[in-house]
Amino acid sequence: MGAEPLTEIAGVLAGMRHPAEVRDWLQALLTPCERDRICLRWRLVCLLADGVPQREIARRLGISLCKITRGSRELKRGPRLFRKVVEQRTAPHP
Repeated sequence: MGAEPLTEIAGVLAGMRHPAEVRDWLQALLTPCERDRICLRWRLVCLLADGVPQREIARRLGISLCKITRGSRELKRGPRLFRKVVEQRTAPHP
């Protein structure tokens, strides 16, 4: 297959120029359940970055506090670029 799959996927995404291209590609690659899970994870890290308490996030998104822990840990100790991208997103998430 060539490059390690995650690296290969990263290269494909980096080569796309428009959000609509990325969205269409993700829709073709991922199942509806996988897309929902990624979107949920994105919403929760955005809410964490906005300073929303974990219990409020759990209530709003209908998820357990355990699911929020990983996102919180990545924002605190994960790659700086991850935090930067979350903090610089263009659209706030209610």
